[in-house]
Amino acid sequence: MKLISFTRAGKPGFGAVVDGGIVDLTGKITPEVTDIRALLERDLMAETAAFLSGRKPGLGWADIQLLPVLPNPNKILCIGLNYLKHKQETGRPDVEHPTVFTRFADTQIAHGQPLVKPAISERFDYEGEMAIIIGKPARNVPEAEALDRLAGYSIYNDGSVRDWQRHTIQFTPGKNFPGTGAFGPYLVTADEIGDYRDLKIETRLNGEVMQKAALSDLLFPLETLVAYCSTFTPLSPGDVIVTGTPGGVGDKRNPPVYMFPGDVVEVEIDNLGVLRNPIVAEQAP
Repeated sequence: MKLISFTRAGKPGFGAVVDGGIVDLTGKITPEVTDIRALLERDLMAETAAFLSGRKPGLGWADIQLLPVLPNPNKILCIGLNYLKHKQETGRPDVEHPTVFTRFADTQIAHGQPLVKPAISERFDYEGEMAIIIGKPARNVPEAEALDRLAGYSIYNDGSVRDWQRHTIQFTPGKNFPGTGAFGPYLVTADEIGDYRDLKIETRLNGEVMQKAALSDLLFPLETLVAYCSTFTPLSPGDVIVTGTPGGVGDKRNPPVYMFPGDVVEVEIDNLGVLRNPIVAEQAP
């Protein structure tokens, strides 16, 4: 399945992408289930697949406005320095454990919506990444069971305000300006992607390839990330782990390359689609 979150006539909802359009799932599996997180919390993915079997779309893309795949996760945990080339370009030493920081849900935007360059900075950078979505409660999960706790996979652009990221050794300020985290277009279930290690990721700025890697290049693979994060915090259905970006970030290029109003950035991952966002300037309050 490919699940999306959206607004329709000003009301939030969710649905599934099928041939020819979208099936609205808002309140259809049970009346209480009106978003993807609620669907996962009630463990209704199998019932959703059965509901969709043979069903024709009732909505077109013009009928909706996309939201971030999970607009309301309890947690968004981001992983830094998780590809060798990116770690090398930053000059960071080898580490024994994943580098983890947080992003707030209210900084997220959807596929097609504009990423917002903050007025206070000229160093707004792209970071194309795979996002994984927790589907079942996970606490102290062994690596061998980690992938079974996932609902699916998506694409993330963890837009980074580099000067604010480096005010201290903590990344949080540079990762949480409004409108800087793009998430979408879909949640794709595991049965549609096969072995995630076979997937390729690519980031393009105005059509030029800036980042390119294989998911097999992750220093800490997905299983390790789920196991590690579930050890220090309970993971709940709908939580998101953003798994790290490849080498080629704009900040480490010579000369540096940043995103500015009028630019368009795309992140593509095999079988997950393309996350595309224009860049706009922050508007004065």
